[in-house]
Amino acid sequence: MDFAPGLGQEQTDSVYPWFALRVRSNHERVAALHLRERGFEEFSPTFKAERQWSDRKKQIDQFLFPGYVFCRLNPEDRLPVLTIPGAVGLVGFGKGPTAIPENEIESVRKMVGAGLLVGPWPLIAAGQTVAIERGPLRGVEGVLQEIKKGFRLVVSVNLLQRSVYAEVDRSWVRPVGSVQRVPPAAQTASLVAAGM
Repeated sequence: MDFAPGLGQEQTDSVYPWFALRVRSNHERVAALHLRERGFEEFSPTFKAERQWSDRKKQIDQFLFPGYVFCRLNPEDRLPVLTIPGAVGLVGFGKGPTAIPENEIESVRKMVGAGLLVGPWPLIAAGQTVAIERGPLRGVEGVLQEIKKGFRLVVSVNLLQRSVYAEVDRSWVRPVGSVQRVPPAAQTASLVAAGM
């Protein structure tokens, strides 16, 4: 498959790493289509979600990573990707885009392709402050700690410099504050503009 210079790369060329392309709201499908048309390997996983209307329920496809499309590309030749309709920029640290580890993309691919029930889940790292939404500890806030076979909620009395823990089900917890769409380590990530 031949392409005009600067219009992409062959899909069989998987030597390039994966990157996350930030796109405008509701432009995931358009961006993925344009990436494929330009010869880039893209990945924009979806899941089935049930939506309730006043008269019926319906299963619809929604994106697992709203606002992002994953794409293999040469980071030195990113202009063809940044000029697709709806593109905002490539996610990265500092002045350049940051590659996503191959095993993370492949893990998501396997989950989506396994035919199991999948859906988005807020990133909760051990040590992060969480609130309990269900169960006997509903309303309690503390720090989530991972143990061998599960999770513990740790609550401290700072004045006494003492803490207590309770084992909790992972499905009971949610992060305190706004749910982030990118990992906390990427809070300082920048969008790399065209030509930078």
